[in-house]
Amino acid sequence: MTAFWTEPDYDEHELVQLVHDRPSGLTAIIALHSTHLGPAAGGTRFWHYADPKDAMRDVLRLSRGMSYKNAMAGLPMGGGKAVILAGSDKAKTPQMLAAFGDAVGALGGRYVTAEDVGIGEADMVAVSQRTEYVSGLPVAGEDAAGGDPGPFTAMGIYHGIKAAVRHKLGKDSVAGVHVAIQGTGSVGGGVARLLAKDGAKLTLSDINGDRAEALADELGAQTAAPDAVMSVSCDVFSPNALGAILDDEGIARLDAPIVAGGANNQLARAHHGKLLAERGILYAPDYVINAGGIISVTLEYLARRDGTSCDINEVRKRIALIPGRLEEIWRESDTSGVPADVVADRMAQKLIGR
Repeated sequence: MTAFWTEPDYDEHELVQLVHDRPSGLTAIIALHSTHLGPAAGGTRFWHYADPKDAMRDVLRLSRGMSYKNAMAGLPMGGGKAVILAGSDKAKTPQMLAAFGDAVGALGGRYVTAEDVGIGEADMVAVSQRTEYVSGLPVAGEDAAGGDPGPFTAMGIYHGIKAAVRHKLGKDSVAGVHVAIQGTGSVGGGVARLLAKDGAKLTLSDINGDRAEALADELGAQTAAPDAVMSVSCDVFSPNALGAILDDEGIARLDAPIVAGGANNQLARAHHGKLLAERGILYAPDYVINAGGIISVTLEYLARRDGTSCDINEVRKRIALIPGRLEEIWRESDTSGVPADVVADRMAQKLIGR
C-alpha cells in the first residue's frame, strides 16, 4: 500500500489510521477528513478489495464526502469513514468487530461510526459493546429515530428525484416518469417502492438478479441486466449501488436527462461532473441527495449522548429540506454555468473552513 498522502484523493485529512489486529485477523482503515464542525461521523464499510490500494482510495474519498454531506445537511458533525478489508471469503467474526470497536473507542470520540455496505444493525450492536461512539442501533417504538439508516436515505433520494424531475422536466409529479434504478438493496429498493406508489415507471437492476426480479414482480416493474442499465432510455437514472460509475464510458452510455441516486462518489473523477453538464444532464450531487441516513443516525447519536430520544418526525423534517438544497445548487449552476458538483463542493468547503 502506497503512502496515503501521495494518493490523488488525499485532501489534507486530519487522520488516516491503519488498524491491524493479529488475533482477530482485523485489517481496517479509519480516515477522518475534518472535525471542523464536530466529531467525524460516517459509516463502516465491510468489503473485499482485490487491491489494498483500492481500500485506501475508497476510505479517503468516502471520508471527504462525509465532511461535505454532514456540512450540507446542517449537522454538527465532521466527516469520517472506515473500511474493514474483508478476505476473499468475506468472513466476518465477533472478534473482528470487537477489535474494530476498540479501535474506534481509542480515538476518544473523534470518530462516530454506523452502518455502511456490508455492515448491518447487528454488527453495530456488537461494536457498541466495545465503544459508545456508534450509531444506527435498534430503537424501541415507531416514533423514535434510529436503526438501519437505509430507509431514511431512500426517503431523501425519493424527495430529491421529485425535485430533479420538477427542475429539469417541469413536472410536479413522477407519475409516468421512467426511472432506471441501479441497485435494489435497502436504499435502491426503498426508492423503488416510494416511486412506485406515485405511479412512476421503473426499470430495476442489481448484481443479485433474483433480488431485482423479486422486487420487479412486487412493483410491476421491468428489469435490466447490470451491464445494460446505464444504457436504458429513461427520464432518470438513479445509481444506488457502489460508486465511480460515472466515468468517460459510463457517461457516454447514459440516455437520461437526470442522474439522481444514493451511491457515494458517483463521479469517477472531478472532471466527470463537467462532462455531465456538457451533455445537458442534470446531476444531483450524491452527498446532498443521499443525506437522509446520516441525518437519522446523527440525531439518534446526539439524543442518546444527551440522554433523550429523537422523534422520527424531526428526522423527516430535516430530510424534507434536501430538495431545497438541491434547488439552490441547480439555480446557481444554471446562472453561473458552473457544474452542479463544483457548486456543491464550493458550498461545502466554505462550511468546513477549507
